[in-house]
Amino acid sequence: MGLSDSSWFQPSTLLLTGTPGLEAVQIRFSLPLCVMYLIALLGNCTILFVIKTTPSLHGPQYILLSMLAATDVDLSLSTLPTVLNVFLLSHREIEFHSCLAQMFFIHTFSSIESAILLAMAFDRFVAIRNPLHYTVVLTLPRIIGMGIAAVVRGVMLMAPLPILLKRLSFCKGVILSHCYCYHPDVMKLACGAVRVNIIYGFSLVVCSFGVDFMFIVISYVLILKTVLAIASEDGQLKALNTCVSHIFTVLMFYVPVIVLALTHRFGTFTSPLLHVTMANPFLLLTPVLNPSVYGSKTKQIRYAAHKVFRGRANWLK
Repeated sequence: MGLSDSSWFQPSTLLLTGTPGLEAVQIRFSLPLCVMYLIALLGNCTILFVIKTTPSLHGPQYILLSMLAATDVDLSLSTLPTVLNVFLLSHREIEFHSCLAQMFFIHTFSSIESAILLAMAFDRFVAIRNPLHYTVVLTLPRIIGMGIAAVVRGVMLMAPLPILLKRLSFCKGVILSHCYCYHPDVMKLACGAVRVNIIYGFSLVVCSFGVDFMFIVISYVLILKTVLAIASEDGQLKALNTCVSHIFTVLMFYVPVIVLALTHRFGTFTSPLLHVTMANPFLLLTPVLNPSVYGSKTKQIRYAAHKVFRGRANWLK
């Protein structure tokens, strides 16, 4: 027998989840999370500062990298309050409209990051396929246009999400599976006509992450075809080496996204702890590791950072 309409309600607050079954020792997880957030914020802000203060890094590749770092900072800040509230203060409540706002920002910044990764793949394709016309094809106005397009697309695609959720009534409790608000997680608590939400949510995944990933794969197929046409083995390795950081970043971003999406859609009977375990890498893996990947693999970034901070240290003396 189904639930009657009288049992449906519009919640004023929702409850976030930390580590199911481990609430007694949950505060122990707060220190690693604080360290990860600190690394993500300091690392990406360092990338932004180094690129801004180094004129030789004002080329297309590094402008796109600065866009990626800025998006990672925004994505980290959008989840920081609730994650630390849950793990550090054991405060699980979040106001319903605040939850919708957080959900919008998380999904929007994730969509923007996906679009920037696609732009970076195009950047590597042009740099390898047509290096003599690299700066002619990827001019500053075009790079800025790519960034604006990524932001506009993210906002336009994700703006309907909170609106579609707000119209629904809830009948399956108020406890979410994560320590932040995620659209499929909130939607599963709703009752009634959720078909529109399901179809729109699936369309978002396909039209943003799916399309971006498909074009990234196509870009690398064309890059590989170009690299194999290079006569010398050293030339091939040198060309591929310029793509290593971006390939790592793409994998770090898309693998958790795909696994988390599959967990929500097909992992109904899995342990709640699995949802939490997969949710945190989805938001923290790329912001934490991106600065390390680009810092270690890009000698221009390493050299510029060393020069900038050595200069600052000498000035302070």
